[in-house]
Amino acid sequence: MPRPVRSRAAAAEFVRRAGIALVFPKPDIILPSLYAAVAGPGPVRWTDEREDGKLELTPELARVWRWKDELAAEGQVCAGKHVRGWPSLISLESLPSLYSLTGRRGRVHDFRQASLSPLETEVAEAVAEAAPVSAPQIRRLLGTRDTARVKRALDSLQRSLVITRAGTLKQEQGWPGVAYDLLARRYAECLHPLPGRDAAHSGLAETVLRAAGELTVADLAAALGLRRQDARVALELLADGNVACLTHQDGIAVWRPASSRATGRPRT
Repeated sequence: MPRPVRSRAAAAEFVRRAGIALVFPKPDIILPSLYAAVAGPGPVRWTDEREDGKLELTPELARVWRWKDELAAEGQVCAGKHVRGWPSLISLESLPSLYSLTGRRGRVHDFRQASLSPLETEVAEAVAEAAPVSAPQIRRLLGTRDTARVKRALDSLQRSLVITRAGTLKQEQGWPGVAYDLLARRYAECLHPLPGRDAAHSGLAETVLRAAGELTVADLAAALGLRRQDARVALELLADGNVACLTHQDGIAVWRPASSRATGRPRT
C-alpha cells in the first residue's frame, strides 16, 4: 500500500503520477482521489465533534480542501469540476489530451468555439474580463442575484473546460470564495500543440489504466464520459502498441498494463 500523502508537495506529485484524480472518491468512477491518498480507503469523513459539541472539518479533509485550492492557485495542477462534473485535479501533462476532447482547436483560448447558452456566454465573458473572479463578483458584473442559475452556468463551463478554478479570493463575509479564470488562457503554454482525437483517447486511456491497474470499456467510458465505442478503440490501441494486454474475467473483457501480473479485482 502506498504511503499516505502528508504534504502539499506530495499532493502535487500524487496528481502528476495519477494524471487525472478526483478530489473526493466517487463510487462509479474508477479514478483515484486525493482524499483517499491522504486519508486511506473508505468513506469520506467530513467532520469531527469537538469537546464543546461543535463540528469541525476532519484533519484529513481540511488538508485536502486547502491543498486543492493552493495547488490550483500556484498553477501546479488544473482544478475544477472537469471530470463528469465532479471536483477533480488534472496534471499539466494530461491536460492537453483532456482538452482535446472538447474539439476546440486553433485559438484554443477562444471560448466562443464552444456551444454555450446565452447565460454561459455572459459568465464566460465576465470571467475573461475580470479574472480571477468569484461567483458573487460575477453576479454583480451581470447585474443578477440569481445564485442558482449562475452556479449552474459555472458548473457547466467547468465541465466543458471553458473555465477553471484559480485558487480562492477573500470575501467580505464567510469563507474565501472560489476564484475562476479561463482554462485555456491560464494554461496556454500546456495546450500547444494539442494531440489528435485518437491520440488523446489512447493517452487518457493509458493514464487511467496506469492509475487503476485494470480497466473495462465501461470503466473507461464512465471515468471520462466517453462513448463506449471510443473507449474500446482506445484500449485496443493500447493493446496494439503492447502497452496493455487483453484478458477475460467472468466473461468480461479486461485490459491490464502489459507488464502487470495482477490477478485482478472481482467483477460483478
